[in-house]
Amino acid sequence: MSELFPDFLRALVSLSMELVLMFSLLQPKYGKRVNGLTIMGILTVNLLASLFCYVSGNLTLLARLELILFAILCFAIRPLFRENFMQWMFSFLTLEIVIMCVVVLSFSLSYWMPYPMYSITLVRLLLYSGIIFMLHRYMRPLYRQMVTHWNVFFYVAVAIFAAFAYYFTAGEDIVRTLTEQAVPIHLLVIITVAAYVSIFYSLKTISREYALREENLRMQSNQELLHLSVTTMANRIGLLDEAQQQSRIVAHDRRHFNNTLLELLESQKTEEAIAFLRQQSGTQHSRVRNYCENTVINAAVCYYSGLAKEKGITTEISLDIPHSLSVDSMELAMVISNLLENAVQACEALGNDRSGSIRFTCRHVGSLILEISNSCDASVRLDENGYPFAKESGHGVGTKSVLAFAQGNDADLLYQIADGTFRVRMLI
Repeated sequence: MSELFPDFLRALVSLSMELVLMFSLLQPKYGKRVNGLTIMGILTVNLLASLFCYVSGNLTLLARLELILFAILCFAIRPLFRENFMQWMFSFLTLEIVIMCVVVLSFSLSYWMPYPMYSITLVRLLLYSGIIFMLHRYMRPLYRQMVTHWNVFFYVAVAIFAAFAYYFTAGEDIVRTLTEQAVPIHLLVIITVAAYVSIFYSLKTISREYALREENLRMQSNQELLHLSVTTMANRIGLLDEAQQQSRIVAHDRRHFNNTLLELLESQKTEEAIAFLRQQSGTQHSRVRNYCENTVINAAVCYYSGLAKEKGITTEISLDIPHSLSVDSMELAMVISNLLENAVQACEALGNDRSGSIRFTCRHVGSLILEISNSCDASVRLDENGYPFAKESGHGVGTKSVLAFAQGNDADLLYQIADGTFRVRMLI
C-alpha cells in the first residue's frame, strides 16, 4: 500500500487544486457550506476512481476515466453556479485545458528533479497555486469579460481542447505518449499559453481604450454643458444689469420727484402736489433685492424670483452665501439658475386648480448646504439612478449640467419627490 502513497498524494493535490480553480473561474450561486459539500463530494468520488486505477496500474485508464468522470460531475453541479449553459461550457473547456497543460508540464519538469514521484506533485501544486494567484490578483475581471463574450472565444477553446484530448485518449499508454510525443505536446502547451495571453492582453487593451474614450466623451459633454450654461447665465446677468441700470435711473428720477414735490408743498400748491402724487403712484418700479453677499448668485436669484412672482408663484427665499466660495461662483450660479428654472416650469405645469410655490434655502456652515423645493405634478418621476428625466426631446440639459457640476466638485446631490413636492438637496 505504501507504493501507492505517492500516486494517492498526487491525485489528492491535483483534484483539490482543480476544484479550487473551478470555483475561481466560475461564480457560485450559494454559500460556502454548499460549495464545501460539493467539493468534498467530487473529491471523494474522483479519489476512489483514482485509487482503483492505481491499484490496477492502468494510468491510461485513469486519464480517460478522470476526463469522463470529472465532466459528468461538473455538469451535474452546473445549477450551483450563476453562468448560463454556454458560459459554463466555455469555463469548463478552459478548466480542462489548464488541467492538461499542468499535467504535461509537471510530467516533464519532474524528471529534472530528485524523487520524481513526489516532485511531480510539488510541481503541480506550484503551477496550480500560481495560476489561481494570477487569476485572483490580475486576471479575474478580464476573464469575466471573456466569459460574457464567450461566443468570440469559444471556438479557440474547443480547438485547443480537442487537440489535447486526442493526445490524452488516443494512445494505449499515456506515459509513453507524453514521452514520445513530447515535442508536439509541448508546442501545443506553448500555443495554448500564447493564445490565452493574447486574449487577456487584447481585452485589457480594449477595456483601457474604451474607458479612455468614455472619459473623453464625458469630459467633452460636461464642457459643452458648462459652456452652454455659462452662455445662458451671461445673457441672464446682462438682463439683470439692465434692470439694475433702470433701477438707478428710477432712483435718480425719484430724487427729482421729491424735490419737485417739496417745492409744490412749500409753495402751498396742494392740489398740484396731490395730482403729481397720483400721477407717480400709477407707475411701479422694480427693485433689486439683496438675498446674499455673492453678487453673481444674487443676480441669478433675483432674476428667477422676479420671474416667479410675475407668474403668480409664491416664493420663500432665505440664503446665506458668502462672497468667496470654494467653488466657482459662476458655475454655482448656473446650477442654481437651472434648478430655479425647472422649479418655475414645474409650478407652471400645475394648472389653475393648484397654486405653485418655491422655497429656496441655503446655509454656509463650513460646507454649503442648498435645498430647493417646489410644487410638482403627480406624474413627475425619477429614473433608476434617482435623477429627474426629461419626457420630451430636447429637454434635460439643465439636469445634466447640474450632474456635471456635482461630479466635478465632489458634491452630494439628492432628489426626492413626496406629497406633491419636488425637492433637491446639494452639499458642496
